[in-house]
Amino acid sequence: MRVLVTGGAGFIGSEVCRHFISRLGLDVVVLDNLSYAGNLASLAPVSSSPRYAFEKGDICDRDTVESVFRTYEPGAVVHLAAETHVDRSIGHAEVFVRTNLLGTFTLLDVSRRYVERNPGVAQSFRFVHVSTDEVYGSLGAEGAFTESTPYDPSSPYSASKAGSDHLAKAWHRTYGLPVMVSNCSNNYGPCQFPEKLIPLMILNALEGKALPIYGNGLNIRDWLYVEDHARALATILAKGRPGETYNVGGGNEKTNLDVVRQICSLLDRLQPTDKSYEELISFVEDRPGHDQRYAIDASKLEGELGWRASETFETGIEKTVRWYMDRADWWRPLREGVYSGKRLGLIGQGVA
Repeated sequence: MRVLVTGGAGFIGSEVCRHFISRLGLDVVVLDNLSYAGNLASLAPVSSSPRYAFEKGDICDRDTVESVFRTYEPGAVVHLAAETHVDRSIGHAEVFVRTNLLGTFTLLDVSRRYVERNPGVAQSFRFVHVSTDEVYGSLGAEGAFTESTPYDPSSPYSASKAGSDHLAKAWHRTYGLPVMVSNCSNNYGPCQFPEKLIPLMILNALEGKALPIYGNGLNIRDWLYVEDHARALATILAKGRPGETYNVGGGNEKTNLDVVRQICSLLDRLQPTDKSYEELISFVEDRPGHDQRYAIDASKLEGELGWRASETFETGIEKTVRWYMDRADWWRPLREGVYSGKRLGLIGQGVA
């Protein structure tokens, strides 16, 4: 099978490509516009493989998407291309609406017409639309998101992803396109762009900079190691039922403050200084519309398809910290030339 992976040069996308090619022996073609968060260095481990192909292009450009389908005739699509950072969506919402809604529509519609023209692939073709638990909004102190939780997005990012989920489901119900939707919890691991909490905290600590935490730091997230997510998407692609939604979570609820303290504790052990890294923690103005708690119930994916997360937060975060300590060659060009760590997401502030 040849799989079209959109956003394959991004954080999750590159892990998916490495997993599909190196561990599953699948042919992969990446479609990525190489925005600020796309990095071909993340694909270096598979870039010389005969199973790998890369096309630079925008998923909103119908001509480009149609050309990729004609050239490669994919048997499946794993759609990860998206604008994903909540803070950036607050300052520049139109980019999120364009990419996440128009881009998803374009991929769905080109896929539909491709399947209609090629009845030989109709039975086996699959489209996995990768989304987020943020579409469900904020949880109280108890409970977890299930696949039937009503949508209640809080940010321009989550609203744009909620809209793209609805498009994906509508293309299945109206046109019969074999679409499956996944909604995942917060990912972390190697090759994550350093605007997100965990890599930002690791790199700031390594550079002796402040570790800014929004509000009181008690917002809770369910953390999912990116390699476990790639395995989940492979499972959904192979075993999932068209028209279904599958929640993907790591079962690792942590407050943001606890996450940062755990990073500091690891660095105190792995790269000690004369002071604890916890002394760098500071509390800053909270993010507008900041959801209090996310938690995923992944029992449907586990029970029906047999997937299980392999990493605990403790094992995954140590692997992650060690990776960033060892891979300055990957992250230093980003810190110096793409994103220095500046606070984003304040209302009235532009996007750097």
